[in-house]
Amino acid sequence: MYHIPVLLNESVEGLNIKPDGVYVDVTFGGGGHSRRIMECLGENGRLYAFDQDEDAAKNVIDDSRFTFIQQNFRYMKNFIQLYCGGKVDGILADLGVSSYQFDTPEKGFSIRFNGRLDMRMNQNASVDAASVVNTYDVSSLASVLSRYGELRNAMAIADAITMARETKPIETTDELKEAVSRFLVRGSENKILAQIFQALRIEVNEEMKVLEMFLGQCADVLNPGGRLVILSYHSLEDRLVKNFMKTGNAEGNLEKDFFGNQLTPYKLITNKPIVPSDEEIQYNNRARSAKLRVAERRRYDK
Repeated sequence: MYHIPVLLNESVEGLNIKPDGVYVDVTFGGGGHSRRIMECLGENGRLYAFDQDEDAAKNVIDDSRFTFIQQNFRYMKNFIQLYCGGKVDGILADLGVSSYQFDTPEKGFSIRFNGRLDMRMNQNASVDAASVVNTYDVSSLASVLSRYGELRNAMAIADAITMARETKPIETTDELKEAVSRFLVRGSENKILAQIFQALRIEVNEEMKVLEMFLGQCADVLNPGGRLVILSYHSLEDRLVKNFMKTGNAEGNLEKDFFGNQLTPYKLITNKPIVPSDEEIQYNNRARSAKLRVAERRRYDK
């Protein structure tokens, strides 16, 4: 299976779908969420789905109400303007890496397989994980590991990587694991490797920059009463999503008008994130870190 959709029922329920509404799934992947959305739409409903991964295009839905856009969702606003005049009734984003990507060794996402250090979501992108590991200076590499992997010993790990590459370029996942092997504390090896791989993946795909750009477009694209539904998988993503939903900006700074009224484009539907049940985690272990947040576009900016 390409991917098991996480919190499927909760996500689609969060969209509060109108049969004749217009919706966007900005992370199509295997199409699990999109197919459930399509089941809720009437003959006049529309769904636009984004995915930059060319492999996702193989999963497109053969339905006149469905449009697949093979682009990064940082360009959502432009394409929605092009295709349907710029306004929709709901936006869904599942920010996780698909099971297919993790389970394909040559993509280099997983610590479980040896493969080329790639990690690109878009195979046409020029920067891959090997170029980050082999060309960044030690301070830049340490910054990536600290900011995106939240590793306390980021500088020491970066120093070990730069020393290892002096002998031979680090080109595979196993070679990277060997370069950082002395930092893999017994019992925490997988956790530390996952943090290193996560940091490189986020850097390669500019994930936090793209997410901030996307979130900054959502209020403009959503109709009043439209829903924003986002699944995040690590604290960096969730913090950014929470800030935007609460305040309308990345910093989480609540703005007020002259009279002291709060200026925020959203009403929170979920004050606390929805998390998977024990039963879902048992069925799909990759759901374990998921957090689902839902907000509704206010009918006026207040």
